[in-house]
Amino acid sequence: MSRSRGRGTDFIHHFEGAQALDGLLELSGSTCTTAEVLARMRAAQAEGKPRDAVIPGLFPGEPRFPSPELARQLFQNLLGLWELVEEGVPVRLDEGPRPPRPKKVKPVRPSPFAPGEPGGEFVEAAWRYLEDDEKERTRREHAFENRQDALLGALDGAGLTDEGYVVARHLLFELHAMLELGWPPGLASVDPAVLEREDTEAPPVPQALTAYAEEALFEAEQDEERPLSAEELARVRTLVRRGLAGLWRARKGS
Repeated sequence: MSRSRGRGTDFIHHFEGAQALDGLLELSGSTCTTAEVLARMRAAQAEGKPRDAVIPGLFPGEPRFPSPELARQLFQNLLGLWELVEEGVPVRLDEGPRPPRPKKVKPVRPSPFAPGEPGGEFVEAAWRYLEDDEKERTRREHAFENRQDALLGALDGAGLTDEGYVVARHLLFELHAMLELGWPPGLASVDPAVLEREDTEAPPVPQALTAYAEEALFEAEQDEERPLSAEELARVRTLVRRGLAGLWRARKGS
């Protein structure tokens, strides 16, 4: 799930050179070099295209950053380079020895909430950890698919639209990963029947997890490109609520 981060009031378009931009591009997950970026910008401007037609395409997916400061520095450099090209200023890329690249900040795993319940602070920390650590996220995705294959099978057969299915599956994965991060014994496999009916005997789900799910569903409803219809949103909300209750109940040793 993406979330916006402010850049502050000191956002200045300034190209610091190829060495600095190369390092920032690598940290963000882009495979482009400054030379490639420069070539794309020149081609775009020759065709009368805006900068928004170039910059998003520099990244294979959503860019990831060790910190908001490095994100700001990257976009300051990209916009500064765009303006130099726009003004016809010669851009030199060979600037001598390469300076040290910014060090990657290792994502910090949140402390477990067991044997209690997760609060808002844990949920936010867990979300950021999963966003920032791609290897950990991939490992958790594999665990989710292997341990909750029956639940996913039931979700496959729930009759959702493609958009609704993607939202429900992604959200249940995130909730599963958060619970495993905070509950060291892990989770057992969930009975797929939980998606078919309300479990009146299930323990109450912590409010922080419910709030996270509701925020994600609200974003899905407001999505600019493929928003969920009111009918589909209601079906997804029911499945996610039941699935979350099943996941919460599946904590080992609880």
